Amino acid sequence: MKPETRSFYEDAVRRAVARITSGLDEALELDALARRAALSPLHFHHVFRGMVGETPLELHRRLRLERAAAQLASTDAAVTTVAFDAGYETHESFTRVFRRAYAMAPSEFRARANEARAGCARPPQIELAARCGLHHAIPHFDLFAGETTMNATIENMPEMKVASVHHVGPYTQIGEAFAKLHPLAERAGLTKLPGCMMVGIFHDDPEAKPATELRSDAGLVVPVDTELPAGLAPVTIPAGTYAKAIYRGPYEKLGDAWAQLMGQWVPQHGHRIVDGGVSFEVYRNTPMDTAQQDLITELYVPIAA
Repeated sequence: MKPETRSFYEDAVRRAVARITSGLDEALELDALARRAALSPLHFHHVFRGMVGETPLELHRRLRLERAAAQLASTDAAVTTVAFDAGYETHESFTRVFRRAYAMAPSEFRARANEARAGCARPPQIELAARCGLHHAIPHFDLFAGETTMNATIENMPEMKVASVHHVGPYTQIGEAFAKLHPLAERAGLTKLPGCMMVGIFHDDPEAKPATELRSDAGLVVPVDTELPAGLAPVTIPAGTYAKAIYRGPYEKLGDAWAQLMGQWVPQHGHRIVDGGVSFEVYRNTPMDTAQQDLITELYVPIAA
């Protein structure tokens, strides 16, 4: 392990956390946070989540919600004012999110806090659950809650040509692109070529762009000299050194697996993620013929040799 590499990512994440906590009333500049860590926004998203336990936007929203709860408990400010201070445009949207987090409406939370001050009840808890231990009123926090249980290997990968269908929209809907890819590839005989494997490539941080603008590619790795039929576009995955992890389970939990790989395993083992590199997923089976818990996905993230 190279301690300086782990420290590099720890320092980058701590700086990002300090920027978030000191600017709760400001819009998050996710691209700027990523640049300071010498990472793409998508890679920084996974590193931050793996180290902190939540994404930058989730942290920002939670701390603002905790601050709102503290305001309700200690001031007479109108609920609408508290909602606006927390970044919500309407009383209704704030109440909906607050109730989901605290299991009661803002007005009930304030009433319980008033009862507690009168000595009649236990005060409601302001702090919401957080793995890192960072709260609006508790600035100390921890990174790396123990060594990751994820196993990964280092692989030297050749350049790969991917026959792809580009998708713009929510990542959860990339299945639509795969549905277009399969018949085109099958008719052209691509699925029978040597080295053929299904891959997914995701290009954007889902917190930095609207879901309708997220870019991804559903693809099939083919020999480099393969002619592609109409409807399929070539995408190149660069040759290089990659950290590879194997995840078994439903696709809904892939985000957790990426966070463990990039935010825990990579730094803990002294590796540096390649700035601007391409991360990708390889699907060894599909939901069409495999139970959710038995789906096998390989995760690849480029690291410095």
